[in-house]
Amino acid sequence: MNAESIAEWLAAVGVPAEILSIGAEADNSWCLVRDETPDDDGVHGWEVFWREQGNRYDWARFTNEQVACHYLFGRLTWAQVVRGAVGQLPTPA
Repeated sequence: MNAESIAEWLAAVGVPAEILSIGAEADNSWCLVRDETPDDDGVHGWEVFWREQGNRYDWARFTNEQVACHYLFGRLTWAQVVRGAVGQLPTPA
């Protein structure tokens, strides 16, 4: 999973596309953005956060794109489970 494929993965579990912003910051969205400023080791980080009214909430930073994507996927999939949109399949009678 990476920044190019995460939207498809999230759509598959019912996360609405309008609450995602991949590659750019947008209000009222979960954002996944690459930090253009490298750290001291020259590594570009990946940031995941909810943005609302220009502020970042629940911000997390990762040094690996795949880890950032899996974090966002897990967080949003869990929200789907909690609201009952994703869960166990019914057992056949």
